[in-house]
Amino acid sequence: MRRSERIALISSMLSKNPNKIISLNHFSQWLGAAKSSISEDIDIIKTAYKNSGQGEITTLPGAAGGVRYRTKRSVDDINVFLNDLSDTLRDQRRIIPGGYLYMTDIMFSPEYSSIIGEIFAQIFIDKAPTHVLTVETKGIPIALMTAKALNVPMVVARRDSRVTEGPSVGISYVSGSGQKIHNMSLAKRALPENSRVLIIDDFMKGGGTAQGMTELVGEFKAQVVGIAMVMATAVPKEKLVSDFTTLLVLEGIDVQKGEINISINDKLL
Repeated sequence: MRRSERIALISSMLSKNPNKIISLNHFSQWLGAAKSSISEDIDIIKTAYKNSGQGEITTLPGAAGGVRYRTKRSVDDINVFLNDLSDTLRDQRRIIPGGYLYMTDIMFSPEYSSIIGEIFAQIFIDKAPTHVLTVETKGIPIALMTAKALNVPMVVARRDSRVTEGPSVGISYVSGSGQKIHNMSLAKRALPENSRVLIIDDFMKGGGTAQGMTELVGEFKAQVVGIAMVMATAVPKEKLVSDFTTLLVLEGIDVQKGEINISINDKLL
C-alpha cells in the first residue's frame, strides 16, 4: 500500500474515533506496514491537521499509548459557525404563537448537532468528563454528538421512569420560569458512583431543568463538571444554576414586529 493510501485511511479512522487512543500496532497490522512507517505517516497527518485547523493529533508513549485525535476548532471557525447559526435562528418564521422559538430542526440536524457537540467537547475536554447527561428529548442529539466527540457514554434522564430500564432514581424539581413541579428519573445502572458528568441541553430559561439534573447527579454520588446549553435567555439574568456555558443568548422576541434578537456569548470566545 502506498503512503498516500495509508495516510487517507489513518486520517479517516482517527477522525471517526475522536478522543480514542489507537495503538501503532493496530495500524501496523491493519495496513501491513512497519511501525516506523506508520509513525512517519502520522507525523505528516499531525502537521496537516495543525496547519489547517482540522484538529489535534497527539502521540502518547508507553505500553498503553498510541495515537489520539481531538477536534479543535479555531476561535474564528467557531465564531463563523455561531454567526451562521444565529442568523438561521433569527428567521421570523421560527416564531411560534406564545412568543416561543422553533429550534427542533436545528437540534435534530446532523450537520448542526455534530459541530455543536464538537465545540462543547473542545470546551470541556480538560474537565475529563466520564459521562454526558441530558433530559429527554430535544437535547439528545446535541448530547450524543458531544459524547461521541469525548468518547464517553451518554445517559438520558426521563420525565417518567421506564420499566424496561429497571430500578431508577427519581426526583421532583421546580422549573425556574413557571414555578411548576416536574419529575425526572434515571436508571440506577446508568451512572456509576464517582462519575464526572457533563450536563448538556438545548435551551435554558430559568435553569430549573439544569438544577434538577444537578440534583439527580448528586443522588448517584457523582460530580457535575460542567453545564452547557445551545441557547439561554437573557432574562431572567439570575438562573437557578450559576456556573454554565451557553453558545447563544436569546435577548428577546418581538412577536408583533417579527424580530428575534439573538447574540453570541462573547465570554465563550
